Amino acid sequence: MKEVNKIINKLRKDYDKDHLNESNLESEPLKQFGKWLEYAISSGVEEPNAMNLATVSNSGKPSSRIVLLRNADEQGLVFFTNYNSHKGQDLDTGNHAAINFFWPTIQRQIRIEGVAERIDIKESDEYFDSRPLESKIGAWASEQSEVLSSRQVLEAKFADLEKQFKGNVVSRPEHWGGYRLIPDYFEFWQGRMNRLHDRIAYKLISGTWEITRLYP
Repeated sequence: MKEVNKIINKLRKDYDKDHLNESNLESEPLKQFGKWLEYAISSGVEEPNAMNLATVSNSGKPSSRIVLLRNADEQGLVFFTNYNSHKGQDLDTGNHAAINFFWPTIQRQIRIEGVAERIDIKESDEYFDSRPLESKIGAWASEQSEVLSSRQVLEAKFADLEKQFKGNVVSRPEHWGGYRLIPDYFEFWQGRMNRLHDRIAYKLISGTWEITRLYP
């Protein structure tokens, strides 16, 4: 571990790819988010829709994991999961959540906070129907976050479900669907030289987005 610490202590990267000015910001944070997401995609960022989702349990214990953004519009940001999973239980009991996108190759980060709620059943059905067959069967096979005795048990269950669904429509299981994070805070971070990073925050106050610059 000491050798690892020595290596970690020597890690250092300068940030010099871009800057962030108030003069070229969108007035609505979702529009600014869209611009940055489009740039991340065009820049070849690997899985630009991958985001860290942080939730808090009913007892106040935080946890985080990577999920994929599947839709973003004026209503909020949508992702899908098993409702019975750890994150699903957190969101159903205490619906505050935070999201973080980090794109190191373009030296940008976006933090988003808000309240998450389940999306309409029809919307979940439509997305589920668009998924590859194997992913649909996987949603039925996985008792997400529950203890699994072995990999073989999961694979056997998947194989049995493949036979069961062969030639049939795979409908969305009731325990699987989408959540929408309705944001009340955005923060856009652009790496800069000497750790003097640009941080611009949008905070929703009485229905209006207030824009401020933060110390790095």
